[in-house]
Amino acid sequence: MADSVKNVLIEAAQVVEEAAIRHAPNGIRYAAFGDNNLTDKDLERIVQTVPVPIASVLARKTYYFVPLALSKSRGSEATVVAATYSPEVADQAICHRNVAVKDVDGVFISTRLLGDRFALAFEFFINIGHAFLESVGVPDVFNKLVWDQALADVRGETSQDAWESRNLALVPEGKADRIGGGTVVDEKAKSAFLESAFSDAIAIFQLSLSVDFDYSELREREYPLLAPRALADRLRLVAKLFPPNPGYEFSIRYRRRV
Repeated sequence: MADSVKNVLIEAAQVVEEAAIRHAPNGIRYAAFGDNNLTDKDLERIVQTVPVPIASVLARKTYYFVPLALSKSRGSEATVVAATYSPEVADQAICHRNVAVKDVDGVFISTRLLGDRFALAFEFFINIGHAFLESVGVPDVFNKLVWDQALADVRGETSQDAWESRNLALVPEGKADRIGGGTVVDEKAKSAFLESAFSDAIAIFQLSLSVDFDYSELREREYPLLAPRALADRLRLVAKLFPPNPGYEFSIRYRRRV
């Protein structure tokens, strides 16, 4: 890394020391640092989207919204932050970095790598979904819904990880746990699929509360998107388990065919 680039980078520990921690009404701890291209109002709206039952188990997390976060050097676990945007640093930055500093369990989110509110909100909610999954696991009622969809061969999934693990979970003959009709279940892959599907649903549900978006905007890579009605069933269940906070509305609208 050129000296001119090194000089604009700040140690993550320094950001932790200097950034003013805010507490959203839902309990989420967060901070804004540097020229992150966000207004306080927009950031507050995104953070407060997280339903209280989800936020309540994430008390140890602090989310830092910074312009750019990256590894200090190739292969290093240390994180540095750019206080302003530069193309040189952007080429090396990633969407988020997990940082442990003393008693702080931090997630540094690179706001300037994410081109619009949709992308920024989705990155934040994906992190929330993974952290919540790690804390509570997958509810049985969600497991049943999603696995029934997979057995019914409902089209597509909501992420590459879910799509790949679902395909691995339902395998040709040759392994134990036959469920009928010649289908065999790989239990390890099934568990990974259900976990991915749950964290995805948590993220997409929060995204739907934060911004209006079209189903097709969920596509990230080359895998078939989950059928709209199957996705709607997952999101309705998540909404029932984790009701939106006051001031946020959950709704699903279908376009009429012309």
